Amino acid sequence: MILGVVLMCTITMKAQQQHQTTKPANVLQYNDEKHFKNVRQLTFGGDNAEAYFGFDNEHISFQRTNPKEGLQCDQIFFGKLPEKQEEKFSYKLVSTGKGRTTCAYLMPDKKHVLYASTHKAADSCPPVPDRSVIKKYVWPIYDSYDIFVADLNGKITRQLTTEPGYDAEATISPKGDKIIFTSMRNGDLDLYVMDIDGKNVKQITHELGYDGGAWFSPDGKKIVWRASRPTTDEEVREYKELLGQGLVMPTHMEVFVANADGSDVQQVTHLGKANWAPNFMPDGKRIIFASNHEYERGFPFNMYIINPDGSGLEKISHDGGFDAFPMFSPDGKKLIFSSNRNNGGGHDTNLFICDWID
Repeated sequence: MILGVVLMCTITMKAQQQHQTTKPANVLQYNDEKHFKNVRQLTFGGDNAEAYFGFDNEHISFQRTNPKEGLQCDQIFFGKLPEKQEEKFSYKLVSTGKGRTTCAYLMPDKKHVLYASTHKAADSCPPVPDRSVIKKYVWPIYDSYDIFVADLNGKITRQLTTEPGYDAEATISPKGDKIIFTSMRNGDLDLYVMDIDGKNVKQITHELGYDGGAWFSPDGKKIVWRASRPTTDEEVREYKELLGQGLVMPTHMEVFVANADGSDVQQVTHLGKANWAPNFMPDGKRIIFASNHEYERGFPFNMYIINPDGSGLEKISHDGGFDAFPMFSPDGKKLIFSSNRNNGGGHDTNLFICDWID
């Protein structure tokens, strides 16, 4: 997964960005964002999303689209975070520059990056759904996505998945031993875990619906993810029909938690609409996620905190456009996220980082 260009880890942005924001466009931080301190904008222009910290707290990977730079669909970039305010954030391409990529994560060795890509099927960007024909807001589930490991010079060193169908949305356990990802190898979109080298693949979700965007807790014992759960005959029929076309409709998703092996599944949110991009807080006891549940038209998206039992819901971001993809640094001191804020009233989505005040 993105909302912007099509991303699978979470959700995309452009359909929603057509709405006017309800807050000033040129703001780094709103007065009621009490948990944020020293907010800094890292990127300027294009669609920048899914920025994830490496194990050292100092480097990030992220995906970026910017047609003005010749990036017609998402590619993966890597950069070292600035240490000083006057220092510029510099980054470099670490994917092949071919096909579409998504969901990058820096490997524990700090020398490689994990991501999904369609480049083995074609050099060009895969086509996006024609929503004027489908008349629904849908995501494509490209069956050409596989998961790869590359070095920081962009050379692919290993292909971890080879099964037919969609394999993407991979993140790594804080212990550095396991990868969790989404796959359609069984005909539905479920979560799987595998060893860091791609061996010992095991399916850990089994309910009908789209299970994706999963993360491990800081101690590696729990997982959190977003899922759709079609229940009525009509919902099941629509889900299966779209999936048969390589599509999903992500407008109804809730946050779930479970043990790392998939046992003891608990639904966290019961908010309606799209609740997604969940991640654990540094204490491992709370969850941060993005949601549009407050808004009848499904926009804006803001970030919230909640307890695993569904209590203690707190809104923590207040942009009138799009705030999502939150991730804390491993030491718990920093929060990175994507937002439409400070974009001059345009549609750009950029990366922002701040100190976290609990």
